[in-house]
Amino acid sequence: MSIHIDRNLCIGCGRCSEVCPGNLIKQQPQPGDRHTKAEIKCPQDCWGCTSCLKECPRHAIKFFLGADVGGRGSILSYQKKGSSSIWRVKGTDGTFQEITVNTKEANKY
Repeated sequence: MSIHIDRNLCIGCGRCSEVCPGNLIKQQPQPGDRHTKAEIKCPQDCWGCTSCLKECPRHAIKFFLGADVGGRGSILSYQKKGSSSIWRVKGTDGTFQEITVNTKEANKY
């Protein structure tokens, strides 16, 4: 399991760095630019908690679902829309699966 940060989409807000329980995501200066962007030097150390996905306002972070978790290379992304959490899985064959969770109703029993 690991994450990939698209530095072209990253705005350097630092929210992912703040929530990473492993302290793996750092804000790094960009060559020729005074701005910083998120970077993970050791993606193999990622715990797979997906906290960074949920915090990124630009959807610049994707989660790689390796064979060890049954993903066979699929990519997981996250989007918050109102009271819904939308999880999307893109399979290696190009197919998409979407799971929508109403966060206001999720913990009702």
